[in-house]
Amino acid sequence: MAENQTAYPMSLSIDYPDRNLNRLTTFFRVFMVIPVAIILGLLVGTTFGGGEGDWSGQYAMGGLVVLPTVLMLLFRQKYPRWWFDWNLAITRFITRVYTYLMLLRDEYPSTDEEQTVHIDIPYPDAKQELNRWLPLVKWIMAIPHYIILCFLGIAAWVVVIVAWFAILFTGRYPKSLFDFVVGVMRWSLRVDVYAFLLITDRYPPFRLDN
Repeated sequence: MAENQTAYPMSLSIDYPDRNLNRLTTFFRVFMVIPVAIILGLLVGTTFGGGEGDWSGQYAMGGLVVLPTVLMLLFRQKYPRWWFDWNLAITRFITRVYTYLMLLRDEYPSTDEEQTVHIDIPYPDAKQELNRWLPLVKWIMAIPHYIILCFLGIAAWVVVIVAWFAILFTGRYPKSLFDFVVGVMRWSLRVDVYAFLLITDRYPPFRLDN
């Protein structure tokens, strides 16, 4: 059973800060994140927007190459490597920004370095591992996850507020709260990997751990 649980083709881990966190940057975190959030917004918005001949924003979800990948899998059973590399890179960057915003780490998020946020998503063999028709319905099949994640997301932000006070008074992020927030991020990422990155046909499990 344990082996099956770890076999899902996606993993997310964030190093727990076993030290005192910076109280000043924690207090002003919502303002500290603005510069890198602007960079992320520009990166996502300008890469897929533009004039005639450019990809439109409707082809992307959160900066991911989605619709072109659906069509390529449907008609060619192919997942272009550079599309995968882009999706993986933007996923890692977004996750680092959220890690910082949710107070899990106090290192300012890098645009390219892994830092303390570790995401492993294997490149798929589209012909052997992916059903060409499933990308048309994966977003529908993931609806039960969306419903659960809606409530888990609310709970996670409540936990972040509690952790904000805990860090200001003690300098530490309570480990149990840290694990819960990371677990919600992991669950959400598994759904994105299944429904939008489209790198696996294995239905995501309903759990917080890897």
